[in-house]
Amino acid sequence: MAMQAWISGWGRRCAGLWLALCLVPAAGAEAARYTVADFARVPKIDTHVHLHGALPRFMAQAKHDGFQLLTINVDYTDFPPIAQQQRDAVMLARIYPAQVAWVATFPLAGFESPGWADATLQRLAQARALGAQGVKVWKNLGLDLRDRAGAAVLIDDARLQPLFNAIERDGWTLLGHQAEPRNAWLEPAQMTTKGDRAYFGGHPQYHMARHPEWPNHEAQLAARDHFLQQHPRLPYVGMHLASLEWSVERLADFLDRFPDATVDLAARMGHLQQQAIAHHEAVRTFVLRYQDRLLYGSDLAVGAGQSDAEFAAEAEAAWRADWRFLVTNDRLTSADLDAPFRGLALPAAVVDKLYHHNARRVFPQAWRYDEAKTESTR
Repeated sequence: MAMQAWISGWGRRCAGLWLALCLVPAAGAEAARYTVADFARVPKIDTHVHLHGALPRFMAQAKHDGFQLLTINVDYTDFPPIAQQQRDAVMLARIYPAQVAWVATFPLAGFESPGWADATLQRLAQARALGAQGVKVWKNLGLDLRDRAGAAVLIDDARLQPLFNAIERDGWTLLGHQAEPRNAWLEPAQMTTKGDRAYFGGHPQYHMARHPEWPNHEAQLAARDHFLQQHPRLPYVGMHLASLEWSVERLADFLDRFPDATVDLAARMGHLQQQAIAHHEAVRTFVLRYQDRLLYGSDLAVGAGQSDAEFAAEAEAAWRADWRFLVTNDRLTSADLDAPFRGLALPAAVVDKLYHHNARRVFPQAWRYDEAKTESTR
């Protein structure tokens, strides 16, 4: 009854779609599935990490666990300067060419200055020559950047479009993190995950319930969607479930409206698990329906003062927990949530897409040095 009540809120079109999709799990019930024991042997790609420094212990752990990695540069003051992030990414890709690929970014400071767009395009051209597989644009568009008149600058701002037009023309893949989880606009007691309570408690500048001077969540997402309408040929990855993490219904609508977009799961697995507490089959059906549009990612980054060995241990624990949620039907708990949930028990063919095949399609030039070895292990 609870599932029927939830579906009824979709409206007539979505309800019909959902009823059709609910047949998928039954049809695939006998499909081959992985187990917890298969974790290390299955080729996997984590498409969302932030690696700073050499990290030999972490890199050895990733290799042991069967992971290739996409490390992403970000215009973020908590990370090293962009130039240092890029040097680290290039270094890791040269040391581990079969294991590491990377994504560039650019600073937004001075975007109103003459020559800024040309200088930024030159910076990106240099990054591509060094092996960058895409460009990251961050939430400071919408949550941090203001123009000289004091107005908030969002991703669809007309002054930025010459740059994005050139990025689209040059065939880059754009990775976009716009807005925040919807929890950012709620008071702590209303937030659905403990992790969000902790993050926004430690980063009050992004707890948007305290900052009504910035555009609200819906305005941020509307600007992102308008931007995608302006750039229909731009390959786009909506990071963190495209900031629609609280609702597989809303996320399905986004993917239907932008059929060439993909989204990553980075740092939002807990939000799927939270929905799975009450609507397990809805979450599972969503993943099955959009299995070609989802990328596995973790958002792992070395914490302040964290050793390489500590980071390696944290990574393996996170990777294994995500694997268990996706491949088993175990009854699970998480320190991030107040109630238990069940794993999704996805077919092995779907797991392969989430962890490997989709990333290869979205980033076709990455990790190509290991193609023969990867093919032989499937």
